[in-house]
Amino acid sequence: MVIVANRLPVHCADPGSGPVRWHPSPGGLASALRSVVQDPRMVWVGWTGRAGPVRSPLPVDGVTLAAVPLDSVDVQDYYNGFSNGTLWPLYHDIAARPDYDDRWWSRYAAVNERFASATSECAAPHATVWIHDYHLQLVPALLRARRPDLTIGFFSHIPFPPRDLFAQLPWREEILQGILGADLVGFQRHCDVEKFIRSCWDFSCRTISVLPTVSGQTRTLRFIDADAGSGESVSTEVRVGAFPISIDFALFGRRSQQRETRTRAQRTRDLLGSPTTVLLGVDRLDYTKGILHRLKAFEELLACGDLDPDRTVLVQVAVPSRDRIPDYRTHAEQVAAMVGRINGTHATAGHPVVHYTQRQHSPAELTALYLAADVLLVTSLRDGMNLVAKEYVASRHDEQGALVLSEFAGAADELTAAYLVNPHDLQDLRRTIHQAATSSVAERRRRMRILRQQVRSHTAHDWATEFLDTLRSVRGSTCSSSGRGQPPSNAVPSSGSLPTGSCPAASVTI
Repeated sequence: MVIVANRLPVHCADPGSGPVRWHPSPGGLASALRSVVQDPRMVWVGWTGRAGPVRSPLPVDGVTLAAVPLDSVDVQDYYNGFSNGTLWPLYHDIAARPDYDDRWWSRYAAVNERFASATSECAAPHATVWIHDYHLQLVPALLRARRPDLTIGFFSHIPFPPRDLFAQLPWREEILQGILGADLVGFQRHCDVEKFIRSCWDFSCRTISVLPTVSGQTRTLRFIDADAGSGESVSTEVRVGAFPISIDFALFGRRSQQRETRTRAQRTRDLLGSPTTVLLGVDRLDYTKGILHRLKAFEELLACGDLDPDRTVLVQVAVPSRDRIPDYRTHAEQVAAMVGRINGTHATAGHPVVHYTQRQHSPAELTALYLAADVLLVTSLRDGMNLVAKEYVASRHDEQGALVLSEFAGAADELTAAYLVNPHDLQDLRRTIHQAATSSVAERRRRMRILRQQVRSHTAHDWATEFLDTLRSVRGSTCSSSGRGQPPSNAVPSSGSLPTGSCPAASVTI
């Protein structure tokens, strides 16, 4: 199998003057796939996260890496530009204004070509390829054109926009045609499936019909095209479905029950001044996460006396993100200013009411924070899933803690026993935070038991297995209806592991 993602599952520690050192990435896609990618024949295609010539990462976990190089212009136009200056805000309900820049689009297309070429060279005949996320939406069709023998899946980790927002994108047809090169297209939520199908109806410029499926989990799109050579009609089928991502429940459970974690959690509360109530937010420093809305609601709860600043603290962990993009820098400044204003009004000497950190925390640190917090605040304005909510639930082996969860996070479809809230409604947000913070021990236990059962019953392994099993099951019918299936003469032989150096990108074993 070949995994294709914008980033490789490693990050580089600051080398200073010494050698570059690579370490496994602590979260996100890498963590979700870790339990299902131990096959030594598996290849992961992606970018190292560093601009410039590729230097092979050191061995880390028994998976072959194929590093796709990006130069500084690629990073600016493909990554900061089109991916995160155009697609990210558009796909998140225009939480910031997207820019439609022809230069950005050209670079996005060129980098997608580079990823498709690297993947084509790395994949054995009839291999399964799983492409991830909005950075690489053109890769399925580009790869299909090169390697019709491959079984191709595409999964979007972020929401898909409503038809009327997607209509703004000048390259909407090209994006749809790129995604539809896959045999199976997956989203986090059923509503995203429906929005994608609607856009296909309106913008794909192909004859399309939607067929029912027996399971009801997926929908089949059948496209009718004219063969370029014969002019005869050729049908292609693409399956589309919802596959909500999850976490390793057992891992968080074990970590949260370790003595050192429980000791660290208690020490955290002591360092905070032993407050009655600890509220916690853990987010990337991103304008889609609703951090400003959360802080505003907290400020008003303190001002009106519903929460006592002498007995309540808010810990806000904000991991710096995309700080070369102007909207992100502006957002970071606004958050810092609001934190300062709240502390300036309600803190006492040596005892801030908002504890604000801007750094990446280790898994052990985060788990201790989850145990220390009475209430976790997830107030996303739009979110594909939000795994922090599930991590908090999995960490609460004591069946305590309360989860305030935005209705606009994908996790709300599953975690219905949380305190669900509309973060755009400030009054509702204040009321819900107050309700969670003052709820009884019995009520928290009742809700947490339900939440833990839900997260326990659908793990990251279940997510990956479900997607891959569905992908393999649809491949046969797709091949027969579309004529796909023969590898090109230069495909990599399928015997054994991929030899180092057989990819055009830098290949290493981790």
